[in-house]
Amino acid sequence: MARITLLGPFWPYRGGIAHFGAGLARSLAARGHDVRTVTFRRQYPDRLFPGATQFETGPAPPGVPRAPVELDTLAPRTWTRTADRIADEGGEVAVIPYWTPLLAPMWGVVTRRLRRRGVTVLALVHNAIPHERRPGDLLLGRFALGGADGLLALSDRVAADVRRLGVTAPVRTVPHPVYDGFGAAPPRAEARQALGLPAHAPVFLFFGFVRPYKGLHVLLDAWGGVVQRVPDARLVVAGEFYADEDALRAQAAPFGAPVRFDAGYISDSRVGLYFSAASAVVQPYVTATQSGVAQIAFHYGRPVITTDVGGLAEAVPDGEAGLVVPPDDPAALAAALVRFVEEDLEETLEAGVRRVRDAASWGRVAEAVEHLAGTTPPRQE
Repeated sequence: MARITLLGPFWPYRGGIAHFGAGLARSLAARGHDVRTVTFRRQYPDRLFPGATQFETGPAPPGVPRAPVELDTLAPRTWTRTADRIADEGGEVAVIPYWTPLLAPMWGVVTRRLRRRGVTVLALVHNAIPHERRPGDLLLGRFALGGADGLLALSDRVAADVRRLGVTAPVRTVPHPVYDGFGAAPPRAEARQALGLPAHAPVFLFFGFVRPYKGLHVLLDAWGGVVQRVPDARLVVAGEFYADEDALRAQAAPFGAPVRFDAGYISDSRVGLYFSAASAVVQPYVTATQSGVAQIAFHYGRPVITTDVGGLAEAVPDGEAGLVVPPDDPAALAAALVRFVEEDLEETLEAGVRRVRDAASWGRVAEAVEHLAGTTPPRQE
């Protein structure tokens, strides 16, 4: 058994990184490790956060220890104090998540301080290089990740980006596991009734934070070709806008009712409604590494129609668990959506989703942590 400390956003922080941390904590604890968590006093300065709030309003996820609130991204004293406390309490392994250069100075200091205190440090890399690039991103990423003893990358694309940064520590690629912490889905008829959607129409779901790189504008460009062939098709856009909402609404206006915007953060308790109501999830990303949205879709058995960018095609085998098209190609995307309906692919692809879902387990991530840290789970008596 090892004493493993997971740092990063935990409840009440919201979003995919927090959900990932909770899932990994549960998995490591189930394998017999002594798991501790540490979260932020302040994650992003308010002026740099584009949404309404950084926090969940619902209950804490089950099976995850309440995280002490210690780290402040703008207060270096909290970085060294947190690292020292982990070491003083006998921490053997620490795992940090990396997804944005905004936090790179903090992670770079924390990792090096922990290593000097004899703690093995692993970096769990969601994005090594951000989707929306800024000057200095590569230098910051190198500083944040260069102090780690080992790195876990959630796709081959992310692993390649880690090497592009010049990081030389061992890297292990492990598939992004299925997000299974949102509860059971209601029956489709019940979900559609609750959301006011037609009972039998094809419903495509665009879910999650709306950011330019996620390509909603491409999907809206494609939508005219979809409704021309499938007049009863519906598109639901559910998520908080970090892009120009007015421009996207204007782009969708000619379609009227077939395009619906549920703007705002979707609480954990309502996630199952949207995925249960959907025939398929659409990810028209222009750039990407991997996607937690696809893993929520797989949890609920929903096929994914996505683009061949980053690690998305790794996660969504074309013709098995979904359909993959070239990025930034509205005609190809429209053809895939139409094909999904006209060839009645939903049931066939759902069977493939189940196979992919079974292979993407939290246990594989926990095993990768153990391997890189040189630990083993305790023997079961």
